[in-house]
Amino acid sequence: MHTDTERCVRAVQSKDARFDGWFFTAVLTTRIYCRPSCPVVPPKVRNMTFYPSAAACQQAGFRACKRCRPDTSPGSPEWNARADSVARAMRLIRDGVVDREGVPGLASRLGYSARQIERQLLAELGAGPLALARAQRAQTARLLIETTTLPLAEVAFAAGFSSVRTFNETVREVFALAPGELRTRAARGPLAPATPGVIALRLPYRAPLNPSNLFGHLAATAVPGIEEWRDGAYRRTLTLPYGHGIVALTPQPDHIACRLSLTDPRDLTQAISRCRWLLDLDADPVAVDSQLRTDPLLAPLVDAGPGRRVPRTVDGAEFAVRAVLGQQVSTAAARTHAARLVTAHGVPVEDPEGGLTHLFPAPQALAGLDPESLALPRTRRTTLTTLVAALAGGTLRLGTDTDWERARAELSALPGFGPWTVEVIAMRALGDPDAFLPTDLGIRRAAERLGLPATPAALTARAADWRPWRAYAVQYLWTVDDHPINHLPA
Repeated sequence: MHTDTERCVRAVQSKDARFDGWFFTAVLTTRIYCRPSCPVVPPKVRNMTFYPSAAACQQAGFRACKRCRPDTSPGSPEWNARADSVARAMRLIRDGVVDREGVPGLASRLGYSARQIERQLLAELGAGPLALARAQRAQTARLLIETTTLPLAEVAFAAGFSSVRTFNETVREVFALAPGELRTRAARGPLAPATPGVIALRLPYRAPLNPSNLFGHLAATAVPGIEEWRDGAYRRTLTLPYGHGIVALTPQPDHIACRLSLTDPRDLTQAISRCRWLLDLDADPVAVDSQLRTDPLLAPLVDAGPGRRVPRTVDGAEFAVRAVLGQQVSTAAARTHAARLVTAHGVPVEDPEGGLTHLFPAPQALAGLDPESLALPRTRRTTLTTLVAALAGGTLRLGTDTDWERARAELSALPGFGPWTVEVIAMRALGDPDAFLPTDLGIRRAAERLGLPATPAALTARAADWRPWRAYAVQYLWTVDDHPINHLPA
């Protein structure tokens, strides 16, 4: 979008928050870059230039605005709606892969050379993988500086910097303040930490956001021991690269309140990324709802509760296992099966608030389980053990960087994987916004009540007009039934 100057100027002059994260405005006279909704008086048009990423702004010598804090903008919705190499690279960079594995590791995961990835990212984002990772490190450092009491030297390494000197230089360059000055300013503001060891922050999103189905779904399907709904917050344990964590997510009118407790602060970047992915916070609800409203049968559902997101997962392998456990059984039965698996094979953790007891077992931990110990039909035991073996052996990967169509083909080749299981994994684990469940019982009931075609083939043909947002159409269709997934718990 940053190449459409006229459209960008209109968004800046109207302070339209819907475009935050789509592009960044750099001001030639002040050498500052802002989000489109920056509250200051818009600069003259001749002094504006536009960039597709914060990293591109920083590479061009601009520093972040202290008023609108463009580094805290929602991410571009493009990276969640696409499955090409650039979008997959951006999702991996957001997960901290460059910090942990370097550019060669990023390229290896995508199946390209490091030079190809560099060229593709430069062409589309105006910055290479190292610059994009550097911008993210700066944002992580600012969060740690402002929301924790960690010594600044520990903040530097926790944020992914190789040295304290690089950390100091980057923070000064990006924010025009030294790390100590950032901490002093934050201590006078409302974000000073109240609980030692807990990182409290706000997760921004594009309005509107309807929390009912999002948190209702997560709460209704919560597996005891790893998830719970408590005091208006969804809480769960997280398995992270350097340790584990516990997160509490609370819907607020203009943000999601996030409280993170981590065993290793180096996991902050990935923890935030997983929480945003889980809640689909980088979506563009205006674009989605506008497309779905063109169908006169869907329009009343959209108007009744706009801004619905797709509830996702923090771990693709975990969700795939849970999807198999939930085949052809009720939500309560699926939770019971998963809880037994967690108790028997999960890693115990301590929760200061009580309620959460384990991490969900990794595929490697499940690889040696005895099928006879599972209270499942024999065919489903085979489905589960085959899935676990593929995940543990690395022949099947279900991550944010996975190619959607390739994953569908690999899942379909496994025994016991029908269209419903494959598509629900594509929707919630892989994040495909166009995944569709025409055979789902709730969808078929909704189709019958709304006057949509009843057979899966006919409904799929009708749903062609909803593309590429059929996964969001599923969320609206599910609201036809009065199911707990559609309501925030009391």
